[in-house]
Amino acid sequence: MFNTTIILNILIFILILGFIVFIHEFGHFTWAKLSGVYVYEFAIGMGPKLLSKKGKETEYSLRAIPIGGFCSLAGEDIDNDDDNKIPKSKRLQGKSCFKRFLIMFFGAGNNFISAILILFFMALIWGGNTMEPKITSVTKNTPAYEAGIKKNDIIKEIDNKKVSTTDDIALYLVLSDPKKGTDILIERDGVEKTYKVVPKKVKNKKQTTYVYGIGMKGEDTKGFIPSIKYTVKKTGSLFKQMGVTVAYLFTGHIKLNQLSGPVGIYSIVGEQRKEGIASILYLIAFLSINVGFINLLPLPAFDGGHILFIIIEAIKGSPVDPKLEAKIHTAGLVLLMILMLVVTFNDILRLF
Repeated sequence: MFNTTIILNILIFILILGFIVFIHEFGHFTWAKLSGVYVYEFAIGMGPKLLSKKGKETEYSLRAIPIGGFCSLAGEDIDNDDDNKIPKSKRLQGKSCFKRFLIMFFGAGNNFISAILILFFMALIWGGNTMEPKITSVTKNTPAYEAGIKKNDIIKEIDNKKVSTTDDIALYLVLSDPKKGTDILIERDGVEKTYKVVPKKVKNKKQTTYVYGIGMKGEDTKGFIPSIKYTVKKTGSLFKQMGVTVAYLFTGHIKLNQLSGPVGIYSIVGEQRKEGIASILYLIAFLSINVGFINLLPLPAFDGGHILFIIIEAIKGSPVDPKLEAKIHTAGLVLLMILMLVVTFNDILRLF
């Protein structure tokens, strides 16, 4: 039974990552084809090829390592283009800045679209939620209870950061400094008051958590229009979470050892599987937005890095030296691989 569970979790993990990567790379592929760019290979996975089929122009392949994937376009490796005698009109550099922007953006764009559709489907089938930041329960003899917070209080701010959804509450409580305590601005009967809450530290074998003692659950909703409202609110909330998390990472409020990679995602898959298909679908939507958001950061090797060079070209009126750009992206890719190794190592340590 144990082995069956592990195998099932691995299969679900591979399918989730494979789907997200496929959607992302298919966005690049589609817009490259529409723009007339030569596509060498469309691959799901990394490492040695397991299966491949050569189309009229593009080779479609499935590779051995079920993490990642790529869409190899003419213009990314100039020497390779010259060796294969790809005409300049079929290379990325031969296309307008706007077409190249669309090619680079719609990897992440496809992730966002798929996440929105999944969230809407979930809300339509299982129902959505108002996500109102109202406290629905306060456990006795907990820090929140002792501070004076009550059921039906509405949280307006946490540590001077505006709160508009239950997701905001969860986000800012996690990011607050438990040693200093958390300032929570409450609205009760039209009157606002700030409460200082110092969470209780709880240790177990695997991790340390901080308990406040408050419960939050927005009102459940059903129907087409409420599903649209939920999808818009939830999508905006997920984007906000990513924006705040990235900002905190760059300012040092979030440490590198707090990040999770593929191993960390795998550990989550098992828990989500127990909750049912809706939880698995939510995880896919959540990760899709995460992948899309990260890829649009203006950093070398990311889609956002390519977009940055396109914007620079549009502003200065001439392209950046392709060889120089390629070197910068290669250096960025090496640093990204190092980062992934560090994150994966930290994930493994957390498992044990």
